[in-house]
Amino acid sequence: MQIVDLTLTYTNSATGFSKETSRTIEKHGWNASTLSFYSHCGTHMDAPIHFNVSNQTIDKIPVSDFVGKAWVIDVRQIGPKGLITVYHIPKDILNTFSSGDSLIFWTDWSKYVNTSKYRDDLPRISEDLARWCVENKVKMIGVEPPSVADVNNIEEVTKIHQILLKGVVIIEGLTNLEKLQSNCVELIALPLKIGGGDGAPARVIAIEKY
Repeated sequence: MQIVDLTLTYTNSATGFSKETSRTIEKHGWNASTLSFYSHCGTHMDAPIHFNVSNQTIDKIPVSDFVGKAWVIDVRQIGPKGLITVYHIPKDILNTFSSGDSLIFWTDWSKYVNTSKYRDDLPRISEDLARWCVENKVKMIGVEPPSVADVNNIEEVTKIHQILLKGVVIIEGLTNLEKLQSNCVELIALPLKIGGGDGAPARVIAIEKY
C-alpha cells in the first residue's frame, strides 16, 4: 500500500494565506501561531453555497461524500487554457466507471503554483464534462489548478461551478499526482469543518493498494 499526500503546503508565499507567531516557548511556555486564510486558497473544497446552488455549506456535506474510489485521468497534453472534455476519459475507464466513483484530472499544473500562469492560464473543465459528471453521479472531481473553470471569466466560472455543485464535490489545488503509480485510488478529502462555510482548506490523500 502507498499513501500519497495530494495537498499543497500552506506557507506565507501562498496567495491568500498567512502565518504569524502568536506564542513562543521563551516568552509563553509554548509555540503557537495565528493563521489567516482565504476560504478557497491552496488545496481546498467548495460547498454548493459558494455559487448559491443551494444553502448547503461545507460543514453540512455528509462525510461519506469525502471518501471513495477515484479514477486518475492523464490530461497533461491539454495545455494552457485547454478544455477537458468527456472524450479525454479513456474508454476502459468509461466502461468500468460506476455511479459514486470520483475523477481526478492530472494536468501537471501544480508545478506553476505561486505564478501568474497557475491562475490565469489554467486548463478547465468543459460544460459537457461537468454535465456528464452530474448525470453519472460522480462523487468528487479533483483538479490541480485553483479552479475548475477560468477565474477571469465570471460567466464561465459561474456556469461550471453551478453545474457541478448540483451533486459533485469539487476539490481544487491538488498536487503530487505524478507520484501515483496507478489510475485507480482510494481518495480521501477532508475539509475543515467551518460552520456556514462556502469552502475550506482540505487535507487530501490518495491510497494505492497493490
